[in-house]
Amino acid sequence: MNILITGCNGQLGNEMQLLAKDNPQHKYFLTDVVIPDGLDATVLDITNQEAVEKFVTDNNIDCIVNCAAFTAVDKAESSEEFCNLLNNIAPGYLAQAVGKRGGCMIQVSTDYVFDATNHTPYKEEQPTCPNSVYGVTKLAGEKAVMAGCAKSMVIRTAWLYSIYGNNFVKTMIRLGKEKPELGVIFDQVGTPTYARDLAVVIMTAINKGIVPGIYHFSNEGVISWYDFTKAIHRIAGITTCKVRPLHTEEYPTPAARPHYSVLDKTKIKQTYGIEVPYWEESLKECIEKLISNS
Repeated sequence: MNILITGCNGQLGNEMQLLAKDNPQHKYFLTDVVIPDGLDATVLDITNQEAVEKFVTDNNIDCIVNCAAFTAVDKAESSEEFCNLLNNIAPGYLAQAVGKRGGCMIQVSTDYVFDATNHTPYKEEQPTCPNSVYGVTKLAGEKAVMAGCAKSMVIRTAWLYSIYGNNFVKTMIRLGKEKPELGVIFDQVGTPTYARDLAVVIMTAINKGIVPGIYHFSNEGVISWYDFTKAIHRIAGITTCKVRPLHTEEYPTPAARPHYSVLDKTKIKQTYGIEVPYWEESLKECIEKLISNS
């Protein structure tokens, strides 16, 4: 297949690049709005419908993996128009373009489509109720993709991190080395997701065949941001920083954060016959790579 990967410079996009090398049976087209030196990729503005349709047609794209998104959750509250353009309108353009060709699309979404008032893991069919601009635009993007492409797969994930880009794991390692003390939220729980593991699932779906619908994926287990930070420091060998628990109200943010955002992964495990790694095992793998690359 000819596969278009958008947002190739992001956390997930970089992991997809690495997996592409292990799956040479496909031809890959890497795109982003900015291309670093040395990367064989193409500049593509996915908010430009004409440019999207031309790229998909000219390159006979069979499948799109959309790794591009506006993910600055707090900034989204004051950038609603641009956030909607990137998280909703643009995915719709991609879906329509590949849908016309009878192709397939994988859209990455978020736990923020729920209001996080549950106390049991969220299943795909449960009612959505986003309470942030980010969540609203990502939910709209899900609907736009499924309307534009009959062979579309939406994967909701949470707490994404990797060795690439900016993320919670890298920030906590940096702050842990710089500061004698950190306060971290303890009353928000969820499950971290190693972008490498998500990329593996996406490639598995491509190779086994897209089964259209909405799916949930994160690593296994449940943890708070506080406990996650403690684990990050322990694995990274940081012993000089004291981590203390904070209530959510002690750390106000423009966007509401989910208090409980655990996703039920039964559907994706049964559909594709996969085993999902435990969060701590994946965290160790990521931190080992970060240390070896530093």
